[in-house]
Amino acid sequence: MPGMQTTINDNGAWCWFQDERALVDPANNTLLVGSVAAPGGAGGDRRGGNIEVAVLDLATGDSQVHVVHTRLEPDDHNAPALLIRPDGRYLAMYAKHKTDNYSRWRISTRPHDASEWGPEEHFDWTELAGGRGATYSNLHRLAAESRVYNFVRAINDDPSLLVSGDDGTTWRFGGKLFTRPKIGYVNGYTRYCGNGTDRIDLITTDHHPRDFNNSIYHGYIRDDALHDARGQVVSKPLIGSPGINQAALTTVFAAGTDIDGDILTHGWTVDLRRQGQDLAAIISCRANDVNGPLQREQPLDVDDHRLLYARFDGRQWNLHPLAAAGPALLPHEQDYTGLGALDPHDLNQVYISTPIDPRTGQATGHYEIYRGRTRDGGATFGWEAVTEGSAVDNLRPMVPPGDPSTHAVCWFRGSMTSSQDYATDVVVLH
Repeated sequence: MPGMQTTINDNGAWCWFQDERALVDPANNTLLVGSVAAPGGAGGDRRGGNIEVAVLDLATGDSQVHVVHTRLEPDDHNAPALLIRPDGRYLAMYAKHKTDNYSRWRISTRPHDASEWGPEEHFDWTELAGGRGATYSNLHRLAAESRVYNFVRAINDDPSLLVSGDDGTTWRFGGKLFTRPKIGYVNGYTRYCGNGTDRIDLITTDHHPRDFNNSIYHGYIRDDALHDARGQVVSKPLIGSPGINQAALTTVFAAGTDIDGDILTHGWTVDLRRQGQDLAAIISCRANDVNGPLQREQPLDVDDHRLLYARFDGRQWNLHPLAAAGPALLPHEQDYTGLGALDPHDLNQVYISTPIDPRTGQATGHYEIYRGRTRDGGATFGWEAVTEGSAVDNLRPMVPPGDPSTHAVCWFRGSMTSSQDYATDVVVLH
């Protein structure tokens, strides 16, 4: 497909529960992509664990990599969330993968310039979280409130929040979104999408799909309250809340849903985007898992994952098959897939990573990236290849927000054996 493909970082990867990991700064026509370097990649141990921001000049194709924190921890969960403050300076927040209790942040020294950063600050979760560790950063600013939210997995491994009234210079504890008795590893995997003005939408699971047959729920934050999809307040005030059961929200995907004869279970949140009044999501799940949930005495049947496309029509969520996602990406992470991304400027367009060509249903030698378009609200998609015949895997695409006139797609490519062990570089098609 047309466009220029550029490698902007020769050692980097990300998890998918931090946002925005990539964004376009329209003030200088640049793309910023946050990632974590691994010891198995370029630069080896001296670079492994670096928290980095690659900056691409979209006009010239030139790029530079800037280090935000040297050798923090080699783990893709530590990828930074990025935000452009009203004064033009960049805010980067990041946390380790439950190996300490800090949410860290730095602010760029100059507006629209990621080459230098101010001193690192941190928020200590120890007393609040009982030393269980913090993970993930998700930054969303609401102009109507003059407030920035950072959503972190912290207390009881629940989605918890920090709030800032000075655009990320200082932070205070803001309460919890959800809570329930923990089953297995963690409570609730949540994706967020803010409109920048007065609303943050979210989709979330029950627990980890390895430990629980997840459904997926939708709600939104506005006016210091958590609402379900129809606008009913389910928790108020939000700031200072002890958290509620996420099942109080609106169900997007119910575990055990039958679509075209396939029984779909163990849902996981992949992406969520809003365009104007429209809202769409991508979900991953297992198809026809014959062992059922929580039957650990038998090998898990995880050789058939699916991606689903969900569209909210203002009254309800409509769920459609999107593509086959193949077997588990990693043998010890039974529900990892190549993932997918919605175009934030056109919800009828998606990008997916899969080892099964959606045009033919045939397996490919490696995970490839495909672009899909729908003209009927997601009921059907037409596909074209972004990558073909690759010698390595192409994983976890993103379509950065920030400037509707600029279109870019990011992913990383190479080999990945775990969240801590990979040799991948970051690629942008623009």
